[in-house]
Amino acid sequence: MNKLLIALMLAVSTHSAVAVELFNGRDFSGWELQTTPAASLVDVFQMLPGGVIASAGKPPGFIATRESYRNYKLHVEWRWPGKPGNGGVLLHISPGTFDRVWPVSLQVQTKFGNVGDLLPMAASSFAESLTSAPGVEPRIKAHMAPDSEKPAGEWNTCDIFSLDGMVEVTVNGVLQNRVSNVSPASGRIGFQLEGTPYELRHVELTPLD
Repeated sequence: MNKLLIALMLAVSTHSAVAVELFNGRDFSGWELQTTPAASLVDVFQMLPGGVIASAGKPPGFIATRESYRNYKLHVEWRWPGKPGNGGVLLHISPGTFDRVWPVSLQVQTKFGNVGDLLPMAASSFAESLTSAPGVEPRIKAHMAPDSEKPAGEWNTCDIFSLDGMVEVTVNGVLQNRVSNVSPASGRIGFQLEGTPYELRHVELTPLD
């Protein structure tokens, strides 16, 4: 059994913290939007019945927590209400780069057909080699197992463990990626806007400190 999995199992089994919803179900307090051109948060995201958060997917940019996190388990559920497209979960957004559309962060791809790929954005990095060809953008470490994304309209689940610079990604119960020595190892958590409407629910974070 690999060291990352052992560490994650120990952290979860010995910790009694309760998962907290990052969206409060009422409004978007605790979140901040960065887009180009600038847009109002309420014009890009809406609270729907049943705790669903709907995103217009544009203009380009991202929404992010105002709080920063380091060691945690992040549970996210998302779906494409219409035609599937591009998006991503952003980990460890560096506060000093919040004023740009693509900040320093580690992106977990939710792009249709590439779910589970890891993208070191801007100056972000990790120890493992990239699987994309040199000079080819985007720079990625591709998902490890066959595609486990569900069809458009169905809810997908993504569970992300972050522990002292180690990150592991599971999509619909299938381990899809794992990296170590992630830099930065802490920061804000966000969701990318890349042109396609999507929906979120049950965005829950369990601290592992």
